[in-house]
Order: sequence, then C-alpha cells, then structure tokens
Amino acid sequence: MEKKEWYFEYEIQKNRPGLLGDISSLLGMLSINIVTINGVDQGRRGMLILAKDDRQIVRLESILNTMDTIKLIKLREPKLRDRLAVRHGRYIQRDADDKKTFRFVRNELGLLVDFMAELFKQQGHKLIGIRGMPRVGKTESIVASSVCANKRWLFVSSTLLKQTIRNQLIEDEYSDDNLFIIDGIVSTKRANERHWQLVREIMRLPAIKVIEHPDIFVQNTEYTINDFDYIIELRHDPDEEIKYDIVEKGNIFSESEFGGFDF
Repeated sequence: MEKKEWYFEYEIQKNRPGLLGDISSLLGMLSINIVTINGVDQGRRGMLILAKDDRQIVRLESILNTMDTIKLIKLREPKLRDRLAVRHGRYIQRDADDKKTFRFVRNELGLLVDFMAELFKQQGHKLIGIRGMPRVGKTESIVASSVCANKRWLFVSSTLLKQTIRNQLIEDEYSDDNLFIIDGIVSTKRANERHWQLVREIMRLPAIKVIEHPDIFVQNTEYTINDFDYIIELRHDPDEEIKYDIVEKGNIFSESEFGGFDF
C-alpha cells in the first residue's frame, strides 16, 4: 500500500530536553516516517509525516492526547499553507474574515514567491488579484513565481519596464499553459476597446490570470472581487495602508513614478 502524507502540528506545554526525540521515537514505533519538521510558530512545531494506514494515525492521535508535555493542534491531510509553513518556518497570514485573502510584507518575498508558484502549478482557470503600493515588488514576484512554476508569462498590460498595452496575441500565446498578467490601473487609464476585447478573451481561457490592482480592475469591468480565487496583499510593512487616491488624482503615470516611458 502506498504511504499517505499527513500534517502533524503540536504546541509545547512543558519544554524539556529530549522532547522531540520522544515524539520521533513514538512515530518510529508506529512505523510512521517523518518527511520534514520545522518550527511554525512560537512554541509550535509542524511535521509532514508518512503513514501506510489511517489506523496508524488514529493510534497516534490517541496517544498524543494523553501526553501532558505537548498539545495536539492539527493532524490532517496537508494543505498548501501547511506545506509552506513547514518549508519556511511560519504560516502565511490570512484575513480572519475573508479566507481567500493572504497578506505578505516585502521581507517575505521568498515565501510569497513560493506560495504563488504552488498556485501557478495548478491546472485550469484561476483568477488571482494582487494589491500593493508602487515599487513594493508585485510584478517582480509574479515573474519569479512563474519561473519557479515553469510557466511562460505574458504581459497584457504592465509598467515593469515601460507601459505595456497589448491589443492582440499571436497564435501560440493563447495556450492554456501560459500565465497572463494584467495591470488593472494601466488597462483602466490607457487602454482602448481592442485591449478590453483581448482581456475578455483571456478571461475566458482555462488558464492562470493575475490581476495587479484588482479593486481598480473590477470598478471598470463586469467582473467582481467575488470572481477572484485568491487575493494577495503585499506591503512594505504590516501597518502600510494600500491606497488608490493617487490614481484618482490622475498622476499614477507621472515621470517621477515610472520614469516617463510611454507605449
């Protein structure tokens, strides 16, 4: 029988030398293998483990619940956030009210790139929005994630090097394996009807679409925030407010902001 992967997380109640060794020995006696282990929060450890039989996990849970040195937090089939927590040593912050919104700060770009790369590897339609102020690293993170996921990325609209507005794609660019990047501000402020026709064609493709500034995008299209599968927020620091008043003043494309390039 093929082994099945589980995520096991516990909180230390009484920290003492040899505690991790005792837990590792317990897993060994139950013929459960440890794949990865890491601290995932203050006083918490997370493990990816392999078991041949679900009954091994039932026995493990029963024994863990009798231990006074640790408190069992999670024992389940691993989710994406679990895998990344073990890999990076901390959980991705998720909005308490909106479970599809995930928050990052600039010094977590490695974690953000890894998270988006895992999303990009999935097949079929997926609509991802990314919020953030200028020069926080949104587009660069998308491109880096595309490389990690071995995806070809296409700028439909962007300001990465200069203002880019696409009105058409060539035949091979319509591939479902491509990743399409749309800047909601650029498309709103500078695009013509041919561009929007292209955007609608792309939105119908069973492919990954990433929209920068999704709030501006939905204000000017028939799409809504509810159409997004994930919303990512990237800030310079946790307290930074993401504001769009600069857009409303009409100077989002000023020379001081993007070097004065035009398309």
